Amino acid sequence: MNILNKNIFRYLKKQIKVRINHNNDPLFRKWYLKYAPKLKQFKDKHKGQDCFIIGNGPSLASMDLTPLNNYHTFGLNKIYLLFDKVDLNLSYHVAVNRLVIEQSAREFKNLSCPTFLSFRNSSDRKQYGEHVYYLFTSGTYTFHRNIIEKIWDGATVTYVAMQIAYYMGFKRIFLIGVDHNFKASGAPNEKQFMKGEDLNHFDPNYFGNKEWQLPNLEASELAYHLAGYFFIKDERRIYDATVNGKLEIFSKISYEEALNMCKRKIS
Repeated sequence: MNILNKNIFRYLKKQIKVRINHNNDPLFRKWYLKYAPKLKQFKDKHKGQDCFIIGNGPSLASMDLTPLNNYHTFGLNKIYLLFDKVDLNLSYHVAVNRLVIEQSAREFKNLSCPTFLSFRNSSDRKQYGEHVYYLFTSGTYTFHRNIIEKIWDGATVTYVAMQIAYYMGFKRIFLIGVDHNFKASGAPNEKQFMKGEDLNHFDPNYFGNKEWQLPNLEASELAYHLAGYFFIKDERRIYDATVNGKLEIFSKISYEEALNMCKRKIS
C-alpha cells in the first residue's frame, strides 16, 4: 500500500469512527434525523452576498441602526430588547447559550425571522414555531463550514453566526456591536448572578439582576482567528465596524464605511 492509499485509509477509518461515535449519541442521532435536514434549505442561499452580524455590546445603544433594514442581518441573543427603540427587520436570529435561551423563550417564540438555536441547550422545543431551526453545538475546535454536522460554538454566539453565514454563502460579513470588552471578575464561563444594571450590553436589563456566564475571551479570540482564516482562504472577508471595539483580529472600518461597502439585499 503506497503512502497516498495509506493516508486515504487513515482518513476513511477516522471518518467511520467519528460517525459511529455520533450514532452512539442518542441526542445527536435525534437531531441528525429530525432537525438537521431542515437546515439544508439554507445552503448557499445568499451566495456572493453580504451581511451584518449585530453583536450585543454597549456601543449599539449610541448607533443609528435604522439603515440596517436595507441589508441582510443576523441578530444575536437578546437583540429583541432593541425593538422598542428601533424598527429593526432582522433577516436571521441566533442564540446558543442555555441561560439566554431559557430567559428568552417567549421572545424567541414571537420572532418573525428564521431563528437558529442550540439543540443541546433548548430543553422545551415544543414551545417554538416553524421559524426555529436547531444546530448541534458540540463540535471540534475548528471553523465548521457545514452546519449539518456538529459545530463548535467558539465561546461566543457571534462565531456560530459566522459559521451559519458561511454555509449560506455570504461573501463578506460586517460586524457591529462586538465590543469585546467586559466588566467582570471570575473564571471564564463561570455562572454568576449579576446584581444591578448590566454594563456589558446595550441594555441595562440584558442580564441585569439575572444569571449569566462570564465571557471566555481567549477561546473566542481563537475562534475569531479561525473564522478569519477560513473566510480569507475562500476569498471571503470579515470586517469589524464596531464603534470603539476592542477586538483586534479583523480589518477595522467605520460603520459608515460598512454601510457603503456592504451590498444591499435584493427585495
